[in-house]
Amino acid sequence: MNFNANYSMDRRRRFYRPVVRILQSSGVERAELLVGNKEYQTVIHHVPERTELHPGGKMMLDFGSSFHGGIRINTIGFGTAVRVKFGESVSEAAGNSNQECSRKDAVLDLPTSGMLEYGNTVFRFVEISNVGDRDISLLNIIGVALECDIDVTGSFESSDSRLNEIWKTAVRTVHLCMQDYIYDGAKRDRIVWMGDMHPEVKGILCAFSDHSIIRDSFEFLIAQAPATKPMNNIYTYSCWFIISVWDYYLASGDKAFLQRHADYFETTLKTFAAFVDENGSECIPERRFLDWPNNDNLDAKHAGIQALLFWMMQTGEAILNELGRNADFTRLAQSKLKKHIPSPAGRKAPAALLQLTGFADAEKVIEDDPFNDVSTFYGYYVIQAKKTRPALDLIRRYWGAMLDFGATTFWEDFDLKWTRNACRIDEYPVPGKDDIHADFGKYCYVGLRHSLSHGWSCGPAPFLSERVLGVRFAAPGKVSISPDLGDLEYARGTVPAPGGLITVEADRSGFKYTLPEGIELVN
Repeated sequence: MNFNANYSMDRRRRFYRPVVRILQSSGVERAELLVGNKEYQTVIHHVPERTELHPGGKMMLDFGSSFHGGIRINTIGFGTAVRVKFGESVSEAAGNSNQECSRKDAVLDLPTSGMLEYGNTVFRFVEISNVGDRDISLLNIIGVALECDIDVTGSFESSDSRLNEIWKTAVRTVHLCMQDYIYDGAKRDRIVWMGDMHPEVKGILCAFSDHSIIRDSFEFLIAQAPATKPMNNIYTYSCWFIISVWDYYLASGDKAFLQRHADYFETTLKTFAAFVDENGSECIPERRFLDWPNNDNLDAKHAGIQALLFWMMQTGEAILNELGRNADFTRLAQSKLKKHIPSPAGRKAPAALLQLTGFADAEKVIEDDPFNDVSTFYGYYVIQAKKTRPALDLIRRYWGAMLDFGATTFWEDFDLKWTRNACRIDEYPVPGKDDIHADFGKYCYVGLRHSLSHGWSCGPAPFLSERVLGVRFAAPGKVSISPDLGDLEYARGTVPAPGGLITVEADRSGFKYTLPEGIELVN
């Protein structure tokens, strides 16, 4: 008998994470007892030593790295009021964080000799303040992680330790966004945004053998939007949907999913095939979104969307062919779109899409001032559009700089200019220096609203697996393997595939590989 058999089950599990260090404390006795304390159960018998938080006292706790969930506060003696402030940075936990999408600042009434759990967000730091009128006797404060308990079966290791750390951090970033479904950011917005999901889908496919959350997220989105309407009320996000479905199918071979929604795919594609005018220009309706940095640049946005619609029709043709359906209209749309080749207006994001789809040679734009005009979202497409060596240089410098400033996950956006006179996110702001979290950002990510664990920033992981290890799915059950080391001496790793793992070891003398049963090499 199962008392919960009739209810939905959370795909996640709970894990207890102890405090790693205390950055600051005042009005506290024996705060050090919290560090490394793994006890999560309250007791009522005599405890010889406990942490005492006096009225007006406070502590800044560091859990060592970002995770999703909250904290459990175990008390002994009378309860009182405590203020809890979560932060992805010290600045956020010490400041006044934005309360949209998840609560990160609350005054709680502690129980008498009991335990209280609070929090449903991503954080690393917590500031605890006694805002009551009596002492708080603390047995422990422990982190409660609520995350998917899923093995990272993919791997990447090379002669460059910085790239190795970036691959792991990128995978951890997307893992934090694997919650009920695939979220764009588990602090904010905690929504299944289809456009954001494409890099996340690629990141999940290169790192995890269990792809079910991708399928479930697609199913959720399909249920929310009729095929003739835009996903998330953004027309361009439906383009990313078709592209992502094809990537998922190549790696998973889940034909049952394709067949189940065949009518939906065909209707979506016919709707979008009509968004090409007689001159071959895309005429996708509002809302038209490429990315935030190009949101107000109409020429750049148009160029990117022209390439995006072409990419959608390419992958849509492949989906319909797999389903045995007539794809003539997708080929006609591609032919019409090729009549109009817009300029990327000097911007890297649309240039990358034009380059990747073979729509136009935009290498000059992509390589001009290579470390400027890069975002964590479209940075994925920029590195894909580059040759391997300059792509690795960009990854090291751009994503690596976030690690240099204390990141344990990658951010919603980032600009190398922010680092010129900035403090790390794991230390208190210093007068005369910039607060890299609170002082920057724009559009929807101004200041502390800025998410520092955002799934669309995971692009280096799939890039390193696909380009450097050279593993690409050509069709379900078929892979090509063509490692490109760039300036690396060696690289080795694994890529999940149906039936097992593809392994690759490459150095300057050549490469070797193994394939699981049922996977065919098609170089």
